[in-house]
Amino acid sequence: MNVRLSSVFIALGCIFLASCYPYDESQGKKPTKKQAQKSVTTAEQQKIQEQRDALKQKEVPKTPEAPGTATSPSTAPINTAPPGTSPQTAPAPPPVVEKRPEYKFAQKVPGKDGFVLSPYNGKVVDVRDIPSGTLVQDPTYTGEGKGYFRVP
Repeated sequence: MNVRLSSVFIALGCIFLASCYPYDESQGKKPTKKQAQKSVTTAEQQKIQEQRDALKQKEVPKTPEAPGTATSPSTAPINTAPPGTSPQTAPAPPPVVEKRPEYKFAQKVPGKDGFVLSPYNGKVVDVRDIPSGTLVQDPTYTGEGKGYFRVP
């Protein structure tokens, strides 16, 4: 009896699994036409090439060369300053210095190593295993902002 009942359940399970198939979501959609890529004609290609050649000629002005000498476009500029002096150049602008915000230092709790008083609310904060001078966020700070301070 158990064998027949289990074989019926197995047969029903196989039928159920065989009837499952993935749902095709594109049944109700209309097929879209792909747009053909526009090919460039030879006249347009020739016009583009002429524009490129004109730009190249404007960028590199041709200078008359002495016969028998060859120059490359990557030659270094010639220094015309007398020996022992440096060529005059414009002074370099001063470096841009970004102002970083100054953060408060916490105060050590007397008698407790690794604990400090928060500079924002005076609560004790555990900073064991954090090196001195490290910027940390106060976990007890509830005001606006983050409440950063440095470990003494």
